Amino acid sequence: MIYLISALVILVLIVAIPAFIGDKRYKKRVAEGTAKPDETSPLEVTKDVPQECCGQHATCERDSLLAAVSNEIIYYDDEELDQYKGRNAEDYSDEEAEEFANVFYELKEIEVAGWVRSLQLRQVALPLQLMDEVLLVVRERRFQSVAADGVDHSNEKVKRG
Repeated sequence: MIYLISALVILVLIVAIPAFIGDKRYKKRVAEGTAKPDETSPLEVTKDVPQECCGQHATCERDSLLAAVSNEIIYYDDEELDQYKGRNAEDYSDEEAEEFANVFYELKEIEVAGWVRSLQLRQVALPLQLMDEVLLVVRERRFQSVAADGVDHSNEKVKRG
């Protein structure tokens, strides 16, 4: 038991000492005015979502769709949804959400992430009524693409035939 506690204390010291030294150096650079604008202290907790997302969490799924590389808008026979540009996700009636659901249920699984990205680029928010189901499909698709051959194919461009 004493070895376990000793190991834990040593581990904490190994992590804490460099962090405190880094924090002192950061504060010195800030005082001197040489700190980079995007630099933060090693002890500072940031709430930024990393650019590269693991795909394991719902919040991260939403943000990872926003961080997609392509800025090309692709329409999925859903031009009528452009009328909802600028609306909040929680402001849709059930009838309006049904319009989104009709398009969603016509898509192939592989097209769902691209469709959501297209909506985001067009500034059309996905209704909350449909959000969980859409994210579930995106998440499942991501896991299937990795599970099949061990390589992540989730970001490959959809080929439309």
